[in-house]
Amino acid sequence: MREKRFKTRSVAGTLALGQTLAEILRPPMLVILRGEVGAGKTTLVKGIAEALDAAGEEDVTSPTFTLVHQYVNDRVHLFHLDLYRLETEEQIAVLGLEEMLAEPNALVLVEWGDRFESVIKLATAEIAMEQGEGDERALLVRWE
Repeated sequence: MREKRFKTRSVAGTLALGQTLAEILRPPMLVILRGEVGAGKTTLVKGIAEALDAAGEEDVTSPTFTLVHQYVNDRVHLFHLDLYRLETEEQIAVLGLEEMLAEPNALVLVEWGDRFESVIKLATAEIAMEQGEGDERALLVRWE
């Protein structure tokens, strides 16, 4: 597994990091996004979606209550999931993660996926985010 560390000092920096990560995270791939509430996971997804021309920054919102948002273009089918409100593996099973990954151009970004063994088994990458002072973020990216 390869790994790389990044540090951003602002929201704009976290968004811009999406460009670099869009080059590293090659579909089909499931990526677990780790970090506490407010760590910047959805902000990072906004940057990745924009870098892939799948959605504009303003179009990407947290799927906390809808569970899944999809953003599509000719090159990528970006799935953004937030599993914070789920509690059991049975709830995960009905989401159809395997079906999402069956698409050759699928990039599945999962917030709070580290809480479920079934998601961990499907993951080929993870991004751990830690909040620093103010808008500073430290990121550790691991991928196959």
